[in-house]
Amino acid sequence: MLSKGLRLACAGAAVAVGLTACSSSSSSGSGGKTLKVAYQKFGNEIHVDAHMQKVKAQFEAAHPGIKIQLDPINVSENDYYTKIDLMMGSSSTAPDVVYEDTFLINSDIQAGYLTPLDSYLSTWSDWSQFPDTAKAAARGLDGKTYGVPMGTDTRALYYNKDLLTKAGIAMPWQPKTWADVVAAAKAVKANDPGVIPMNIYAGKPDGEGSTMQGFEMLLYGTQDTLYNSASKKWIAPSKGFSDSLQFLKDAYSGGLTLPPQQELDPNVGNVVGGQLLPQSKLAIDLDGSWVTSTWTPTGAKPWPAWSSTLGEAAMPTQDGGGKGTMSMSGGWTLSVTAKSKNKDLAAQFVELALNKDNSASYDVADGQIAVRNDVAADPTYQNSNPTTAFFTGLVPVTNYRPAYAEYPKVSDAIQVAMEAVITGQSSPADAMKSYTESLKGIVGSSNVAAGTS
Repeated sequence: MLSKGLRLACAGAAVAVGLTACSSSSSSGSGGKTLKVAYQKFGNEIHVDAHMQKVKAQFEAAHPGIKIQLDPINVSENDYYTKIDLMMGSSSTAPDVVYEDTFLINSDIQAGYLTPLDSYLSTWSDWSQFPDTAKAAARGLDGKTYGVPMGTDTRALYYNKDLLTKAGIAMPWQPKTWADVVAAAKAVKANDPGVIPMNIYAGKPDGEGSTMQGFEMLLYGTQDTLYNSASKKWIAPSKGFSDSLQFLKDAYSGGLTLPPQQELDPNVGNVVGGQLLPQSKLAIDLDGSWVTSTWTPTGAKPWPAWSSTLGEAAMPTQDGGGKGTMSMSGGWTLSVTAKSKNKDLAAQFVELALNKDNSASYDVADGQIAVRNDVAADPTYQNSNPTTAFFTGLVPVTNYRPAYAEYPKVSDAIQVAMEAVITGQSSPADAMKSYTESLKGIVGSSNVAAGTS
């Protein structure tokens, strides 16, 4: 992922991602206003678009003369971040409502891209249905709220029950350590060399997906993290960081994963969820709770047998210590941009899009963990997916990213380290040293302290 400065300075990127020049306050043919809504639509991720189409119809019916202009951005994750930054940086291109990853909230606040919503939310009765943990996901360091959460997620191991059974692994499978995960992958490889033993995202093209689903799902299972909230220091170097890179090196160099060149394809997530898992060509996938939405009748790649073919296992900690298992959680919000000329209408759109009924339908369709109390308690939601109880049950062992303004650059540095290791360009030790120096450059040397050794 590009840093803020690089994103805005890279004029060529604007051409590459096809920046649309259209005003967020343009007049519609009926003499009313046009409200522009920007979000990602890429590969198997089609449910946000379906949700926005639904809310557009509702909003226009309730607001005669107002037109909703949807802007589904068909690019990979990193390119999406780049494009919306470029759009939000200019009053002529800024959307009114933007689909925002929570880890970018503080960096986008710092860049002046987002509008605080507190004055709107204070009069929205539904806001009381969002627990404090959900509200915190879109709260800036200034204490103001800059978005309404659409849902949250957790991460775990999906596994093909038949492939693991044939490899001699008893069902149900719940590894207790990293070594157990590796042992299962090696057993699959030995039994059927034509099957990819496991998938762990690890390349820059998958952006934050690699950082969260890949690296942080390892690191936060060690005795180290990225940031120490008590000392207010970023952590580097550390044994946990080095061990996480070593795990990736061993997995990739040992032929237990996708080949590096395939992992570095920006479309890898769509291939994993849309082809490899449904075709029983992948045995173990470290991935997110939302992946099942790809296989539902309304998903991009319907797969009726997924719930009987796949099992789910919590990711173990490195040596089984701590809570024994772990997860990472994130999520997306709908936010109002600072340069919107229609902030009142934009806030109304966000509130409509995330009322109880619309939140429930979206959470069910997209495999989201509900963040509204009333949706979470709804039997229809609870019974909507065979994995809902499992992934919700990981919340007590989950971890959250240190979503400070510097985090996007830190995440980019992590991706650089991962990619250097899986491609053999660097040893884990050297990659960690390079990351440590990059981290000091990002947050300042005085804000970095070593972890365990």
